[in-house]
Amino acid sequence: MKRIYLDYNSSTPLDERVIEAMNQYLKKFGNPSNLHSFGREMREGIEVARKKVANFLNCQPEEIFFTSGGTEANNWAVKGLAFKRLSEGKKGHLITTAIEHASVLNAAQFLERLGFAVTYLMPDGKGWISPEKVEESLREDTFLVSIMHSNNEIGTLQPIGEIAQILREREIFFHTDAVASAGKIELNVKELGVDGLTISAHKLHGPKGVGALYLRKGTEIENLIHGGHHELGLRSGTENALGIVGFGKACEISQEEMAKVVPKIRDLRDYLEEEIEKRIPDILFNGHREKRLCNTSSVSFGYIEGEALLMNLDLEGVAVSSGSACSAGEVSHVLKAISLPPEFLNSTVRFSLGRENTKEEIDYTLSVLERVVKRLREISPLRREEKWKR
Repeated sequence: MKRIYLDYNSSTPLDERVIEAMNQYLKKFGNPSNLHSFGREMREGIEVARKKVANFLNCQPEEIFFTSGGTEANNWAVKGLAFKRLSEGKKGHLITTAIEHASVLNAAQFLERLGFAVTYLMPDGKGWISPEKVEESLREDTFLVSIMHSNNEIGTLQPIGEIAQILREREIFFHTDAVASAGKIELNVKELGVDGLTISAHKLHGPKGVGALYLRKGTEIENLIHGGHHELGLRSGTENALGIVGFGKACEISQEEMAKVVPKIRDLRDYLEEEIEKRIPDILFNGHREKRLCNTSSVSFGYIEGEALLMNLDLEGVAVSSGSACSAGEVSHVLKAISLPPEFLNSTVRFSLGRENTKEEIDYTLSVLERVVKRLREISPLRREEKWKR
């Protein structure tokens, strides 16, 4: 049986060149904080990787702080700014959106319990947040805005640069979760105008368990993890040197190859969507049709359960997702926020493609998809109920 992976927004396979880079450090064991030769070996690997990640984002190496992943980096950005306010005897107001990753939403809800005020902006039907809506929501005590660069479920890109201009004039810290975007679109923090940005290694063919938070130089933020002097004294804990080395290599490869890889992935995604539209009736494509990631297609198939479709595709060797890997089994808060009709809300799957995918794999997926959808609709009580109404 074929095995086809179309869930690259959840995670990506390790690039062989990343594995090779990590292998060079696999048997090294020195603590990177030590001054002896064993420690210096590990420190060198970390600092070379820091420069590669900084080049990837067009910032200074000292503005890159390594974390355990995107979730920690998002928590640190949101809570760290708030905790700094608390240390000064202040609280205040922050703005985010209803379609953020759970690591941002749950951090914001936690801060609400501490007495902070939070505004959750609702997107339009395509999952887009207008700069005007952000501006209208600002208050005198707004100190933080956190809006994702692109949505991991439906792929919609947000107008980060335009929002940044509005916030810069008011000196409000602007953080963006760019985990879903890394490796699929250029991330230049200077052009974006953001003060903080999150990325994660395993979303761009690096290892799991390592991420990074870009913090504009001069940012005053409270530690989330206390301990030693690691990461310029802001993020304690002996660094995951092996993962960081792999992260740096993954960023370097992505930067070199993105211009060649992205058009290929986009063409395959467009071909997949065109054929689905031709072959299968009663479907909806979710998200913005133009302002979106090159690899993401969220499709709702009327009258069937998305989970049943996902499992049947998996039995045929095709791996897709019902949405975010971090909210498996739950109705998508993103699809609710864009007001997807009830009959489509639970019938959605996400196809997210990667550089390893081929047209042959997409053709196989289409043939399986067409057959499985037809079979599931034939036994669907939702379909029978709709026919009876007519």
